[in-house]
Amino acid sequence: MVFNPDFLSSDTDNAQANPLLKYLQHQSPEVLARVAKSVSPEIKQIISHNVQGLVGMLPGEHFNVQITTDRENLAGLLASAMMTGYFLRQMEQRMQLEESLLSSMSLKHEPDSDR
Repeated sequence: MVFNPDFLSSDTDNAQANPLLKYLQHQSPEVLARVAKSVSPEIKQIISHNVQGLVGMLPGEHFNVQITTDRENLAGLLASAMMTGYFLRQMEQRMQLEESLLSSMSLKHEPDSDR
């Protein structure tokens, strides 16, 4: 996953009203790139499938597909993909935490072999 930090410098009026955008503008490109690269392949696959479902997907070998939209609709699509990504990452972390807790609980309930 690639993050383009250049978009952060474009809309200064929105930055004043949006504390998250202001926070992002103060992050280094390295931090933003590291966060973007931390997305698992499973999350990338789900987001890709979701975006394809939103814009429609026809097989490229049989159709010459072109999609036209305006700036607001494209921004909405990107916002939806980002929100989906954040949600999926949180759910992935929750799943990993639950698996870890279940694993540690099962280790506690195993009888000691030293007794």
